Amino acid sequence: MKRVVPLTSLVVIGMGASAAMWLSSKPNRVKAESVLRDWKRKIKPSPFVKSEKLPIKKGGHPHPHDLEDNNMVSEGAMYSVQFYNEKMQ
Repeated sequence: MKRVVPLTSLVVIGMGASAAMWLSSKPNRVKAESVLRDWKRKIKPSPFVKSEKLPIKKGGHPHPHDLEDNNMVSEGAMYSVQFYNEKMQ
């Protein structure tokens, strides 16, 4: 009985052999590494890279007449002082 190899396995073996031959040259490996690095950077940006697309509009510079924002900041400051005082007593 003759065993028939499925076409998909032949295609996968051919692609693997072709990739191995292509990656055997150093310039091609460098190209592949840079392409993979770019893809990785697009998919998951590094946390150390400062992004200009952050949704921060005021970012630490509240308007003096924005009472709600100033009240929130003062409440946050008082929380940390109160927490410190409770820990020390």
